[in-house]
Amino acid sequence: MKLIRNKSQVEVFTTIDQKNLNLASSSALGAEALGFDGIYTLENKHDPYLPLASATVTTEKISLLTGIALSFTRSPMLTANLAWDLQVSSDGRFILGLGPQIKAHNVRRFSVPWSAPAPRMKEYVLAIRHIWNCWKNGAKLDFQGKFYKLDLMPPNFVPEKSNVKPPPIFLGAVGPSMMQVAGEVADGVILHPLCTEKYYNKVVLPNLTLGLKKAKKKRENFKVVGGRFFNTGRSEDDVNLKRKWARERIAFYSSTPAYWPVLESEGIEELGPVLRDLTRQGKWSEMAGIVPENFVEACCLNGTHTEIAEHVNKKVAQQIDTILVSQSYEQQIWLPTETLNSLRSINTPFKKYI
Repeated sequence: MKLIRNKSQVEVFTTIDQKNLNLASSSALGAEALGFDGIYTLENKHDPYLPLASATVTTEKISLLTGIALSFTRSPMLTANLAWDLQVSSDGRFILGLGPQIKAHNVRRFSVPWSAPAPRMKEYVLAIRHIWNCWKNGAKLDFQGKFYKLDLMPPNFVPEKSNVKPPPIFLGAVGPSMMQVAGEVADGVILHPLCTEKYYNKVVLPNLTLGLKKAKKKRENFKVVGGRFFNTGRSEDDVNLKRKWARERIAFYSSTPAYWPVLESEGIEELGPVLRDLTRQGKWSEMAGIVPENFVEACCLNGTHTEIAEHVNKKVAQQIDTILVSQSYEQQIWLPTETLNSLRSINTPFKKYI
């Protein structure tokens, strides 16, 4: 069956293997051959940029997204350079997805200073765009912010000129402040899979709208990515297996205070501290069992290959523009052409970047 691609309709992205760069390039090629619109990488066990660099060599059409790469652990200059090279090498297919990570990881795992993430992220994005303007248009490098100051750019350090536009920037966001920053300074937002319709309506949409208004942008010029656990397969058994994995992840994320606003929107705010206590006691196997069934259902898109598009259309139509069908490179999902086409028949608000 022929793949169908139309503007203003859902895009479908999947993960690629990140354990080995040879596997990354081959799985990226496989994703493109199967008809996925994009691939994305995660930053947990492995670097998110290197697999996409490998994918630029083997692919020709598929979009390449870091979903997400950590921001504050890298200088804006370093991130700008990585993104520039990937955008040029892929002939304009790269999307820079950034996220702050929580305080503990920044301070204790990466040994970098911590500050209020939303204002710092706003400045980080503005600094990157300032750098790109310097390289693209020859503007003087002179960025003077509260968190970052950049004013040295000798000619020998300016990348070669390119006709390719700088890449779009997406921000991973959970709370109201970061949602507003994403709407204001980014081209898209990557929603955490721990997301429900109530949370979308109470927190995501109102705060994105505030940010978009500040920048005088419309929703049709901004992409919303992700926002649910996507559980599909050939059979109900396949779906249930993935849903079991999703329940375990929901329990894990719900133990972290950064995600408690999602619980609050569902009226189950008391669950967070209980799960956190279980993590401190090392009782990881007990966590999934105490997560309410209706909360798991609210965070998931479930259905076999023949059913999933209908479920997506009912639950998130007009909310998201890009579906992330996998939340782990260890759980890659390959969809039949018929399923991809059914998903792409779902209309979305996005039309074009400005």
